[in-house]
Amino acid sequence: MKLTRYTDYALRVLMHLAARPERLSSIGEIARTYRISQNHLMKVVHDLRKSGYVEAVRGRSGGIRLARPPAEINVGDVVRHTEEGFDLVDCGSCIIAPACGLTGVLGQALAAFMRTLDRYTLADLVADRMEALRAFGIGAALAPAVPSR
Repeated sequence: MKLTRYTDYALRVLMHLAARPERLSSIGEIARTYRISQNHLMKVVHDLRKSGYVEAVRGRSGGIRLARPPAEINVGDVVRHTEEGFDLVDCGSCIIAPACGLTGVLGQALAAFMRTLDRYTLADLVADRMEALRAFGIGAALAPAVPSR
């Protein structure tokens, strides 16, 4: 199974915001961090805002942040929200579909995949916050100062 780029971007936005809950982030900042299209990200963020995952603060010093705590955002729910369909193969046009055992097997595999995602929250994905911040290229600024001799 391959998730869409849309879902990938949605999870990246949420992880970025969860790693930096103390501040507002801009879409441009997130796009630069991940080196992805700001136009695509705007669509994703708009959807995340409409669905209650993200809130936007307007104004000169505005930005976006999580609308609820990371521990309350289930990864499986985000994936279900952002993916349009989970058909692993197109069985609708297949003449042997009614007698085919593959459909059931793939359905079980998909259910196992989703059960795994359902066990995790956004908080789990950024549990090691300092490591996440370093990955975003900002960990050094938050590291405690080392006294000089």
